[in-house]
Amino acid sequence: MLCNYYTSAFCLPKCTTAPLQRAQNAAARLIACLAPHDHVMSTLEQLHWLPVQFRITYKLCLLMHLIHTSQAPSYLSDIVTQTATVSSRSRLLSGSSDRYEQPRMRLKFGQRAFSYAAPAAWNSLPPTLQQISNSAAFKRHLKTFLYQLQAYLH
Repeated sequence: MLCNYYTSAFCLPKCTTAPLQRAQNAAARLIACLAPHDHVMSTLEQLHWLPVQFRITYKLCLLMHLIHTSQAPSYLSDIVTQTATVSSRSRLLSGSSDRYEQPRMRLKFGQRAFSYAAPAAWNSLPPTLQQISNSAAFKRHLKTFLYQLQAYLH
């Protein structure tokens, strides 16, 4: 079944993210001197480490913030398009927002591309987060938002 195979981290298969999560869990166990079979979630919270799938979202949103605030290199900025700059959408409500276009993908595999995954991550953020212009404040609020989302989903 598709839901069991794919994680919510933008169509990455679990066989890709699971080894990374196991490595992160092992590092947390090493730091906290836990036994191999002890539960590691509370240790990850104490270390302020996001689980891998949320870390992927964090990095994508951070890159999109840099693009949005014109701090990113042009090779990244050229990959995504703000909805307000699309002529067919300029008169729509979405044309005045801070959203970005997600290109249509025919295959799930295409949703792993930065041009799709980064705008999808950015568009999923609340507008109050998207409007923060200070990078340090954005990082802090984004991490708090993702921790709250993680707690809500688990």
